[in-house]
Amino acid sequence: MKENKIFAVLQRIGRSFMLPIAVLPVAGLLLGIGASFTNPTTIASYGLTSILGEGTFLNTILTVMSNAGDAIFGTLPLIFAVGVAIGMARREKEVAALSAMIAFFVMHTSINAMLKTHGQILADGTISKDVLGGTIGSIVGIQSLQMGVFGGIIAGLGVSYLHNKYHTIELPTVLSFFGGSRFIPIISTITYVFVGILMYYVWPTVQNGIYALGGLVTGSGYVGTLIYGLIERSLIPFGLHHVFYLPFWQTGVGGTLEISGQLVQGAQNIFFAQLGDPNWTGMFTIEHARFMAGKFPFMIFGLPAAALAMYHTAKPENKKVAGGLLMSAALTAMLTGITEPIEFSFLFVAPILYVVHAILAGVSFMMMHILNIAIGQTFSGGLIDFFLFGILQGNGKTNWMLAIPLGAVYFVVYYFVFKTLILKLKLKTPGREDAVEDVKLHTKADYLNKKEEASQTVKVDGVKDEIVILAQGLGGLANITDVDACATRLRTTVANPELVNEDLLKQSGSLGVIKSGNGVQVIFGPRVSVIKTELEDYWENNR
Repeated sequence: MKENKIFAVLQRIGRSFMLPIAVLPVAGLLLGIGASFTNPTTIASYGLTSILGEGTFLNTILTVMSNAGDAIFGTLPLIFAVGVAIGMARREKEVAALSAMIAFFVMHTSINAMLKTHGQILADGTISKDVLGGTIGSIVGIQSLQMGVFGGIIAGLGVSYLHNKYHTIELPTVLSFFGGSRFIPIISTITYVFVGILMYYVWPTVQNGIYALGGLVTGSGYVGTLIYGLIERSLIPFGLHHVFYLPFWQTGVGGTLEISGQLVQGAQNIFFAQLGDPNWTGMFTIEHARFMAGKFPFMIFGLPAAALAMYHTAKPENKKVAGGLLMSAALTAMLTGITEPIEFSFLFVAPILYVVHAILAGVSFMMMHILNIAIGQTFSGGLIDFFLFGILQGNGKTNWMLAIPLGAVYFVVYYFVFKTLILKLKLKTPGREDAVEDVKLHTKADYLNKKEEASQTVKVDGVKDEIVILAQGLGGLANITDVDACATRLRTTVANPELVNEDLLKQSGSLGVIKSGNGVQVIFGPRVSVIKTELEDYWENNR
């Protein structure tokens, strides 16, 4: 039971990371295109001075794009504070978001005051020579300890806890105006004054631990990269991979590097700082890019080959249906790097294939490291990121050309390994299922005949059948206590997990279901955000 609660909390934290992470692709797009075509070396190399040179209209537009993208990466700690609070709050999420922003500023201002009081920041605003380089920096305009996104996460998690606990508080009559949701910004402000003071004493020790962990990972070389890739893919079924890779991408665990006089922490931040620095002319550092580059071979080449193998081994009468599913999933993986639709197509019916896939993913990370291929990414390793942050940056900076033959090898390996295992072990991958009688529940009338209170099911006009079936599969509207979503899966919390009907959930169009305690994840693929909104509306209006 304790493990289930821990899993549920981690699942909610991982889910809350998705909102700030979702903005990274557009930020990377702006920065990638803007920085690439305003870089003096690129302009000179391709003879584009008259079109893209300094002072031209296009150069101005591209500079604005680059600065806009850079602004998002520069304010990620604040974005995480707000995003995590929204993701973790159960009700009145807008109040939690405002309170988290206030708490973030209060915490860093308190740290700033402590640093000044103890002489680490001098009266003229300069940093004392006795302070270890890189420990103090500008956080959204405030000189504070370099906490990175951890500072935002601390603010978001703490405020969401206060919000969930006190947003319905009733104060004495004389103070009643400050009760309920109005109390949250107040208690958050008071709390984070003391959190800031505490962080002044605690964070340097935590920071040293982070650097030590980063040094351990870096010092483990190719084996460390292999293990990183293996763990990252192994956590996909549980939806906890965001919790794992985020510290490598956004904190000192993924390394530190001084760029243009600024100490940058985190593999992804370092890559984009190098990309946006016009004076950076050499290779992007593989020691940091290795935490991202390994995804490209198996996402662009490997998993589409696995889909082809599953299609070729499907029963003749099922190939048309299976082909539509697998083709869509393969294209999604190739273009965007969103792999869960195809991974969940075989995870539950043939777990051995997923074990092989996780191992091959780990090897992919290691091989990209060995070949010194330094391609970054914003969200995932699809063709879009491969073009923007590999091809567009030039082979001299990324070594992207070597990724093509490695990808070709991965295509062949995935295809023959998957095809061989499917046939030898008679695995029931898409198109090879035994004929079974599906659960029949196609209309709203069928749904209303189920054991639901009339008050919970009376308003069904205008609601899609699949949403009604989905709600019933989760045990009914009264059984649902929380609804949210990440990139590909609906993440719900139910009061009684025994009421969950996986057959109905499958009929609603899901690719799979993961249950742990009161947490139920229903995998739908990229369309999940629309499903989440429709289910939430139905749930809110009829409970």
